[in-house]
Amino acid sequence: MIQVVYENEEIYIINKPAGLAVQGGQGIVHSVDRDFAEQTGQKVYLVHRLDKDTCGLMIVAKNPAAAGKWTKLIASKLARKEYFALCAGKMPQKSGIINESVIQHGEEKSAVTKYKVEQEWKIEVPALENQTSLSDSFINLTLLRLTLETGRMHQIRIHLAKNGCPIAGDDQHGNFKINKQLKKLLGIKRLQLAAVKLTIPLNGKEQHFEIPLPFDLASL
Repeated sequence: MIQVVYENEEIYIINKPAGLAVQGGQGIVHSVDRDFAEQTGQKVYLVHRLDKDTCGLMIVAKNPAAAGKWTKLIASKLARKEYFALCAGKMPQKSGIINESVIQHGEEKSAVTKYKVEQEWKIEVPALENQTSLSDSFINLTLLRLTLETGRMHQIRIHLAKNGCPIAGDDQHGNFKINKQLKKLLGIKRLQLAAVKLTIPLNGKEQHFEIPLPFDLASL
């Protein structure tokens, strides 16, 4: 069952679970557009997307006209999407803006991500015979709050990895060796990224929707 956070005559705001694809396709058994349509008994229309392994808030529309309207709104300055990410590494500053282009479908596109460090700590790694330096004996962890200025595919994951602070559990853009250690030490089995807050214009004013951190991320 997909949790409904808000509903009106045009849209649903849902809390998408990690591991559920947004859009169906070849080889995909479960997806938001299919499963949520079955749950509500009506066809739904995607407004924006989250990675399969990212959990959290997203909007789906009830009809094509609403989908067109909200797709434009969610891509505008009137909407804000905020995320929490648990990362393996340290950011160069406690807060800042990452303004680095990303490549999508062979084309370079501008991408802007704001970040703020919420917490930093270290975990010890058991000594191994092949350890070569003191830095091998611990892993830096950072909890980040992130706000998207643009909505490129894998934007947060790419930006953080390029800045030496990849998201824990991200084998595609992150550090496979460290992810393997984190799985063994902390039981991290998936991408540690959650869309926790959504700010949108509703009924003539700005409204905020927020969910708690997922249990596995919060417990860490």
